[in-house]
Amino acid sequence: MPTWKWPQYRLLLCILGCIMLMTACGATKQSEESQSKGNNNEVAARIVSTTVAITEILDALELDAVGIPSTNKELPSRFDGVPEVGNPMSPDMEIIRSLMPTHVLSVSTLEDDLKDGFAAAKIDAGFLDFTNLQSMKQEIRSLGEQFDRSELAEKLIADYDTQIAELKQRATGEAPKVMILMGVPGSYLVATDNSYIGDLVKQLGGLNIVTDSDVEYISANTEYLHQGDADIILRAAHGMPEEVIEMFDKEFRSNDIWKHFKAVQNDRVYDLPEELFGTTGNMAVGEALELLADVLYPN
Repeated sequence: MPTWKWPQYRLLLCILGCIMLMTACGATKQSEESQSKGNNNEVAARIVSTTVAITEILDALELDAVGIPSTNKELPSRFDGVPEVGNPMSPDMEIIRSLMPTHVLSVSTLEDDLKDGFAAAKIDAGFLDFTNLQSMKQEIRSLGEQFDRSELAEKLIADYDTQIAELKQRATGEAPKVMILMGVPGSYLVATDNSYIGDLVKQLGGLNIVTDSDVEYISANTEYLHQGDADIILRAAHGMPEEVIEMFDKEFRSNDIWKHFKAVQNDRVYDLPEELFGTTGNMAVGEALELLADVLYPN
């Protein structure tokens, strides 16, 4: 049997000590990486989206969700099989709570209707401002920053800006005066520049006949509207589009004053498709702008 001398023991001990130190450092690094990964929003976030517009934007930012709104509209395939949390205007608080979300997202236009319900259910909801294109772009930027998707968010915003710039170049001639009617089953209102569709019209240089209002919609008064002398009337149907379009048609036939509107006389009344022109900003904004440009500035 070989005889070990003290210098050899010291060398062996040093080697063993180095191995143990390296192992400990590796374990510490792995633990730190694991903790960091657990704190990363991309991994830890459990997002519940309560509106179609938000759900589509999450998809554009390549973000998953643990809850989505109940809707007849086709949502991106990313969300196939994801639990539904109910109608955007009345989400099911119990289902949302059961999903243990870290983020619950709705829109600011529903905040007054939903905030008390969320508070009662002890759900901390965020309300995104999609009332106009600028606000929607800012919310997309904020989501990108919050969930480590800034590059995708900035590309999306840049694409919108490029498209608007190109469409504005097509907007030649005198800016048309526009009246926007927002209809739901049984009634309709007039949309101002502060509404989403009103903002799209403004982006393309159209002049809303309602200029003295701070709200999104005002009551329809045909005498007042006639004074605006609109070149174009846009009719946006929501809720049950076919029924609302029939309502508009009946109103325009039965109310004699409409035949005195310039837009009616010149056959420049247009029904906007609901899938492109929602009450808030959405991913269809590009198609909506293209259609509006053709309507406002026909060749």
